[in-house]
Amino acid sequence: MKCPGQDTRYWKHDAIFDVPCPNCGQMLEFFKDQTTIRCKGCGKQIINPKMDFGCASYCQYAEQCLGELPPELLAKRDDLLKDRVAIQIKNYFKKDFKRIGHTTKVARYAGKIVQPEGGVPAIVLCAAYLLDIGAKEAEQKYGDASDAHLETEGPAVARKMLTDLKAKEPIIDEVCDIIGHRQPRAEETVNYRCVYDAEQLVKLMEAQKEEQLAAEALEALIDKNMMTETGRQLAKTILLADK
Repeated sequence: MKCPGQDTRYWKHDAIFDVPCPNCGQMLEFFKDQTTIRCKGCGKQIINPKMDFGCASYCQYAEQCLGELPPELLAKRDDLLKDRVAIQIKNYFKKDFKRIGHTTKVARYAGKIVQPEGGVPAIVLCAAYLLDIGAKEAEQKYGDASDAHLETEGPAVARKMLTDLKAKEPIIDEVCDIIGHRQPRAEETVNYRCVYDAEQLVKLMEAQKEEQLAAEALEALIDKNMMTETGRQLAKTILLADK
């Protein structure tokens, strides 16, 4: 099977184009499916500036493509991993739209917290998406998806999913550790704190829909429960804006 985007029969007039070498200015002719070419002027390997590697987040042949990319683009694999996990988790929960919505919110806020706190986006976002991954197994075995049962069932399911996506072993280990304990230990990594705060924020938002707390009580909960300064400020901005 050949990707239609790489089949020359479907190419348009702009599939072959010239760009100046960013190092020496020598004009370079790229075909749209070329990842790199070597500049005849300076001898440097130049990356195709128009190639979109976003398809690697969902294409089943991404591994073959990524294997041919230069090292600087291979480094993006970890970043693409979270996008692939996001798609997999939606497929996994199928029509459980409530859980998909909850998971997506946790991941969205984790994404806002991770960079200011200096965490690793690939680990934080994957853990945020996979936080409730054990829900189906827990409900089948125990009749509910309590935090304790999610801790028990989640890591094995997450490990298989991440292994199938060819994630690196250290990423798999840390993601499984994060989702394997919902309550913080005495000492926690910055990645754990980012995921924890994102979930706490979503839980507070959901609780507010059920019962509106006074601003003072809500602020006290935020200060008590959040583990990062970014998480605290984000929660106050969202939850106390109209108080």
